[in-house]
Amino acid sequence: MGSKEINIVKRDGKRAPFSIKKIENAIAKAFLSVGAFATEEDFIAILSRIHVSDGMTVEEIQNQVEVALMAEKYYAVAKSYMLYRQKHTETREVRDKMTFLMDYCNAQNAASGSKFDANANVEQKNIATLIGELPKKNFIRLNRKLITDRIKEMYGKEYADKYIGMLNEHFIYKNDETSLANYCASITMYPWLLNGTKPIGGNSTPPTNLKSYCGGFINMVFMVSSMLSGACATPEFLMYMDYFIRQEYGDDYYKDVTKIVDLSKKQRTLDKVLCDYFEQIVYSINQPTGARNFQAVFWNIAYYDKPYFESLFGEFVFPDGTKPLWSSLSWLQKRFMRWFNKERTRAVLTFPVETMALLSKDGDMIDSEYADFTAEMYSQGHSFFT
Repeated sequence: MGSKEINIVKRDGKRAPFSIKKIENAIAKAFLSVGAFATEEDFIAILSRIHVSDGMTVEEIQNQVEVALMAEKYYAVAKSYMLYRQKHTETREVRDKMTFLMDYCNAQNAASGSKFDANANVEQKNIATLIGELPKKNFIRLNRKLITDRIKEMYGKEYADKYIGMLNEHFIYKNDETSLANYCASITMYPWLLNGTKPIGGNSTPPTNLKSYCGGFINMVFMVSSMLSGACATPEFLMYMDYFIRQEYGDDYYKDVTKIVDLSKKQRTLDKVLCDYFEQIVYSINQPTGARNFQAVFWNIAYYDKPYFESLFGEFVFPDGTKPLWSSLSWLQKRFMRWFNKERTRAVLTFPVETMALLSKDGDMIDSEYADFTAEMYSQGHSFFT
């Protein structure tokens, strides 16, 4: 085994000249650990099975040593060598974590303290954000193993190695390597209307009125989001809310929202009641949560123009057999959007991320009313997708 002008890659990524003496010392120590001595013949036999090329990593060379020891039937020595490697690996990992802990505590904020996949949605640096950072390296290692094994199976080792190389060189970016959870999901809430949160491990019953809908919706979104590393989209959010509003205040509630419907001392109008529910939901979901390492839930919603809505929900039926009512839903969509746009001037509210779904034909919007409303919202500084 020649070693002339060969450089290997160390664990920290730096290149260094290859030294066969280090391999010989490691083999000798492994023999001594089981009460034996490595002879010159032993070294020749073992080293003849090891092939080092320029750019090879330390781990790859050590893997070859293990295989060579097993091939030469030095089973006890091989086992000792493996245990030695494992012990040193664990020691390095503990040392690295201790260093990370100190660096994180001294960092200016959570983003600058993060070593992997810093998240801009986290404003505070605390024990919850720290706990979320600690397993990221292991998750990255596991996820890369899973995907490279699949690439090897489908396309061969060359492409698997190329994938890792492109990741390391930042040619591609895989944004959910630091978690085992699925990234984003758009969900239907219909099962929740029927069964509450019990099918996903909760204990709440289905919503029966506007109040239980709003409170239960928050709980449901938090539960689903705890199983995701990205966004939870609820495109039916306002449609279901409109349903429960109509159950309490009638199908034509939107025609007079200035009437007093709260008989308490506050004497709130219907519009105020609805805006208070908007506030409850939005501010609750924008709160940090421990299940997501002190990040807020990533929450997405959608608005629809009439033809888009009818194409999706034209045949939709609620559990009681009734159907959505476009006139009231349209009003509620616009009211929520205007309220949210104004509320964002009072507080930093990242979520919900909004999408306006519009159908077009021949380069123009089919629903001119919603085209004009969308333009109005943009003109007022509202930020959303179309």
